[in-house]
Amino acid sequence: MGLPDRGIVQTGMKADIVVFDPATIVDKATFERPHQYAEGVAQVIVNGQVAFDGTRMTEARPGRILYGPSAVSIQPGQSPQKRGAPHP
Repeated sequence: MGLPDRGIVQTGMKADIVVFDPATIVDKATFERPHQYAEGVAQVIVNGQVAFDGTRMTEARPGRILYGPSAVSIQPGQSPQKRGAPHP
C-alpha cells in the first residue's frame, strides 16, 4: 500500500498485532448481533498499545484511519482534510 512505516515489527515502526490461538478462535458475530467479540483472542495491540485485553477494550485509542499513501490519516474526532492540504 505504500505505507513505509508499517508491515514490520521493529522499533520505530507502527504495527497492529492480534494475539490468538488458531485452535480456539471462534467468530461469535451474527447478522442479528454483529458487535460480538470473537472468542480465543488474547490481545489486540495497536501501534504498540494494548487496545483489547482478553475480555475487554482498554482505554487506549492509538489507531488512526488510513486512506493510503496519497491521502491524510485522521485522529478520531477530527475531520479529514482535502488531499494536498497541510497535515497538522
